[in-house]
Amino acid sequence: MNWVVDPDATAQRLDKWLWCARFFKSRGLANKMLASSRLRLSKRLVTKSHQMVRVGDVLTFPQGSDIRVIEVVAMARRRGPAGEAETLYKDLAPPQQKPTETAVDAAEKAAPAARDPGSGRPTKRERRLTERFIGRE
Repeated sequence: MNWVVDPDATAQRLDKWLWCARFFKSRGLANKMLASSRLRLSKRLVTKSHQMVRVGDVLTFPQGSDIRVIEVVAMARRRGPAGEAETLYKDLAPPQQKPTETAVDAAEKAAPAARDPGSGRPTKRERRLTERFIGRE
């Protein structure tokens, strides 16, 4: 039995539903998103966290670098595990997978900056070798 879905509820506060569906880690973060006027509920901008959401409503909002388009399928009874929270909505535009980084790209990012020998100020090791060669040591 799914303890997250509330079959008797017809509407729920939007901030609470977003939190129960695990789009945000806290209701406070959900409230900040709503206050920023970046969330649309069935093509209307939402600015208040007390806005009621119903089954069939479509939510559009940015999450990270993705734009999420979600259809509300059920109301939440409580915040539950992620697997059960996914039963509350249908993802109409799933996030696109980013291309994976190849080993060559990773090596190029991790490689230290190269310096041509003899250009710029010598390193401590190069100074010691020069002193040893000259005989000042």
